[in-house]
Amino acid sequence: MNSFREIEINGLKPGQLDLFVGLLSEAGYSGFEELEDGQTLKAFIDEDSFDEPLLKSLLAPYEIPYKDQVVNQQNWNALWESNFEPVVVDDFVAIRADFHQDKFNTEFEIVIMPKMSFGTGHHGTTYMMVAQMRNLQWASKKVLDFGTGTGILAILANKLGAKDIIALDNDDWSIENATENILRNNCHHITVSKAHTAATGSKFEIILANINKNVIIANGEILTDSLLPKGDLLVSGLLQEDEPDIKALFTELGLTYLTTVNKAQWIAMHFRKM
Repeated sequence: MNSFREIEINGLKPGQLDLFVGLLSEAGYSGFEELEDGQTLKAFIDEDSFDEPLLKSLLAPYEIPYKDQVVNQQNWNALWESNFEPVVVDDFVAIRADFHQDKFNTEFEIVIMPKMSFGTGHHGTTYMMVAQMRNLQWASKKVLDFGTGTGILAILANKLGAKDIIALDNDDWSIENATENILRNNCHHITVSKAHTAATGSKFEIILANINKNVIIANGEILTDSLLPKGDLLVSGLLQEDEPDIKALFTELGLTYLTTVNKAQWIAMHFRKM
C-alpha cells in the first residue's frame, strides 16, 4: 500500500495560501487542504518523493513552521473524501464526488472519486481552465490534456463534443484515477497514457496544460509544435508572477497571446497558433 507524507504549514498570513500552494505544487506536492482557520495548509506528496532539505529551503525565506507525518493510502482516501466539497463553475459545470447527493442547475456535471490526484476542482487553476473551456468550439476536435490528474478537463472536453482526446500524466495514481473517472462519467474517445513530456507524435486543435510553470516551460516547444494552425493552447497551474515568463516563452515560439484570467494569485492563459 502506498504511503504519503502529509505536510502541515501553520501561521499563514493573508494572501500566503495560494503562494505556498504554488511553491509546493512545483515541488511535486498535491492534494492541498485549507483548514477553516485560514492560517493552516496541508499538502501531500508520495513518501518516496519527499525531500525534506528541499522543503526546508522553500519555507526558509518565510520563517514558516511546519510538521509532517506519514499517511497510508487508506487513511488518505478517507481524509480526502471527508473534505471534498462540490465545485460549481457558474451555470456551466458542477464537479462533485460520487458520494454527494446534491443536485445542481448546470449544463454539465462531472462525477469523480477524489483520490490523490491534483486537479480535483477545488484549486483555482482547475476552476479557471473549466471556465475558459466554455469559450472554445469542441465539436469533433482533437485534444491533448497534458497533466490530466483526475481527468476532469479531458472528461469535460468529451462532454463538449471532442472526439479524439489524449490525456497524459506522469503519476501512476493519476493514470488510475483518471481512467476510473472517465468510465464513471460514461465518456469515450479518451486515451489515458503515462508520460513525462507532452510529446505524442500527434497534432492537436486544442491543448490543455494545467500543471506548473517549470513543466510548462520545459515542454513549451513541444506544446507549440503539437498545436495545429488556428489551434488553441490553455495553460494554468501558474501564479501571477509567472505571467511575463510564460507570455514571452510562447510568443517567442510563434503563438499569439490572447488573454489572462486570474483567481486569487493564480492565472490561466490563452494562446493561439495563427
